[in-house]
Amino acid sequence: MTSGVRTQPATASTAGRLAALRERLAMLAVLFKLRVVTLLLFAALGGAMLGSGGALSWGAFGLLMLTGGMSAAGASALNQVIERDRDHNMTRTRRRPLVTGQISPRAVLLVGGGMVLLASGIAWAVGNPALAIWLGFGALIYVGVYTIWLKPRSPLNVVIGGAAGSAAIISGGAAAGAWNDPGVIGLALLLFTWSPIHFWSLALVYREDYRRTGLPMLPVVASQDRALFWMLAHALATGLFGLLLALHPALGWAYLLPVGPATLWMLRESARLRRDYSGKRALRVFTVSNVYLSIVLLAIVVVTLVVGG
Repeated sequence: MTSGVRTQPATASTAGRLAALRERLAMLAVLFKLRVVTLLLFAALGGAMLGSGGALSWGAFGLLMLTGGMSAAGASALNQVIERDRDHNMTRTRRRPLVTGQISPRAVLLVGGGMVLLASGIAWAVGNPALAIWLGFGALIYVGVYTIWLKPRSPLNVVIGGAAGSAAIISGGAAAGAWNDPGVIGLALLLFTWSPIHFWSLALVYREDYRRTGLPMLPVVASQDRALFWMLAHALATGLFGLLLALHPALGWAYLLPVGPATLWMLRESARLRRDYSGKRALRVFTVSNVYLSIVLLAIVVVTLVVGG
């Protein structure tokens, strides 16, 4: 009986520590935008597989995951330091750790900036200056051009800011030693035209949040019809770039088996949204655009492995 009484506080203490650890990890996942980083690493892997023709070495893969993850996570943290006051006014972001005071902005600034610099430094030190440059360029576009300059000033913010995602793909090609491979450039263009669909569909749903915060997203400053027109135009461009990737020697017709139907699905949902708008359909386009990109990237990885691996 005595031993049972003694183990109860110990069990409660262990449970408390585990709960605190889970809370800490959840906070870090939000701070470093783990979902976004995962998507960018997946996109970078797609670029690496195209650049290597499916013959990506484990060393190059490890270097890309390490430096790409560090750079993307660091840039995401810097983005939240800069946007913490705006995040406070938005329903979607008001629970972020810098808004709630869970962590110091100064600490995040130092850690985030250090991660970005260290990522490029590692890539340069191991003899891949192209990777170092593209990692740094992607962080510069996301933090400097998009977050600081364009986002609060221009409805073209997410259009030009999409170059940060394109840089992630080209960094993947650089890790494979072929950043200028036509397939790598084609995939980078796809992500560039995909980004506005992704962000504008979400901005349609949270339009009042963006209006209250004063951010000039296209669905806020333009008519709904104009915003939906440009979303459909970007969907058509994205679909075209996605289909043209089948011309890459490492892909071919096998790549089109999943990507062809996914392209038609994305275009159909985008057209339906313009024809008969609703918030529910805008959110569906947001989801479908994510699934479409995942299918494209997965098809690239699988097909290049089968053909060239």
